[in-house]
Amino acid sequence: QVQLVESGGGLVQPGESLRLSCSASGFTFSNYGMSWYRQAPGKEREMVAQISNTGVVTTYADSVKGRFTVSRDNGKNTVYLQMNSLKAEDTAVYYCYRINLWGQGTQVTVSS
Repeated sequence: QVQLVESGGGLVQPGESLRLSCSASGFTFSNYGMSWYRQAPGKEREMVAQISNTGVVTTYADSVKGRFTVSRDNGKNTVYLQMNSLKAEDTAVYYCYRINLWGQGTQVTVSS
């Protein structure tokens, strides 16, 4: 079955860290660039980070540059999003994306 499954979300305080994981199955993971998106309540879904199929090229939204790091392990069919120095405005549902395929999302809440 072709699918993406996110994990690692939760409730943290401002300034803390979380690492999200996205496990892929049913396709040749190493052939695809991957992305993380997020959607906050009442807002449009926005791209957070992208990584090329080899992991060499990464791109970030300005709002997360210097705080978030995207990486991948093609041997484990998994893409990660390390999120440091989290802020309240990072609160959202985070989605993993491959062309024409979305994960179900994982909730990240940053609150004191």
